[in-house]
Amino acid sequence: MALLCHHDRVIHLANITSAGEKQHYAFALIKSLFSHLPDNFHIGLLCDIGCQLEQSCRKWGFLKPFLPRISFAISVFHAFGHQWPCQLVYHPRKQEGFGLSDGEGCEHFWSSIKALIPSLQVSGVCVYLYHMDCMMIF
Repeated sequence: MALLCHHDRVIHLANITSAGEKQHYAFALIKSLFSHLPDNFHIGLLCDIGCQLEQSCRKWGFLKPFLPRISFAISVFHAFGHQWPCQLVYHPRKQEGFGLSDGEGCEHFWSSIKALIPSLQVSGVCVYLYHMDCMMIF
């Protein structure tokens, strides 16, 4: 799982060790991001399941100190798969501060490094991490 800035540059990566994209990976990435930001920064979070992340944060108290400084939205192409009320609340075109961002930066990033998949499937963990680190340098 990756955390990208507005210009689709990688900020943080999480090594997913279990099947599926679990919410705790997103929470860990967000917490890591806020540890590097000043206390007055507000972020906009575009995610396929931004609505579910916000509900989990509010229900269970995750990211409580950071919650007032986060605006949640769902990726443009995923918005149409959500319920109509969810589209109205979380669509980035309906919220201030997201501009024309589509939230598909992670998909573009993973697509750009797909050539590494065949060679890294048979490599060890250290070689895999080395190549991923090399790909992140820009």
